[in-house]
Amino acid sequence: MDAVANIEGKAYPFGAKNVDTDVIISAEWLKTITREGLGQGAFESVRAQDGNVFDDPRYSGSPILIAGDNFGCGSSREHAAWALLDMGVKAVIAPSFSDIFSGNAFKNGILTVALPQEQVDRLLEVAAEEQEITIDLDSQTVTTPYQDRFTFEVDPFRKHCLMNGLDEVGITLQSDATIGDYEARRAAAMPWVAKGTQAAA
Repeated sequence: MDAVANIEGKAYPFGAKNVDTDVIISAEWLKTITREGLGQGAFESVRAQDGNVFDDPRYSGSPILIAGDNFGCGSSREHAAWALLDMGVKAVIAPSFSDIFSGNAFKNGILTVALPQEQVDRLLEVAAEEQEITIDLDSQTVTTPYQDRFTFEVDPFRKHCLMNGLDEVGITLQSDATIGDYEARRAAAMPWVAKGTQAAA
């Protein structure tokens, strides 16, 4: 997982409320066995509408998505986070998020930033003007070229993992020495178990 510390760039001024995971990536895309290419199916129903923000070349490749309240509600498909990543989105700003989506986003290295509606509305205005927005995870701030400065809360553990690029495997590997020491002590205390493990391998 890539480390997330400073995200800067244009933002998709989406703003829709109650966007569920089926809107983010529809069910027919769930059959894939790879994460690559899911960005093509992201927001497919929205992209079917003329003048949608996701096909607007002014915002192509934006690393930030600004959405409305209750973003990511609905089913718990992790493909929603994968689709956002594949289209280049590294952070989503909204007034609130579904807990399951927020967890899936975190596990895949996407920062979710919850801000009050009036601050989100202001960022939508800035994004619509094609101005860049900066998210600094270390200072937990969102800033704009117009001197807007909004602070957000983030779980300390999630912040540590995101800033250090640690997914669940990476967190486990941090305890590699401790795990190895335990395995060595277990093999010495219960050699018959170790022998059985070696035979199975």
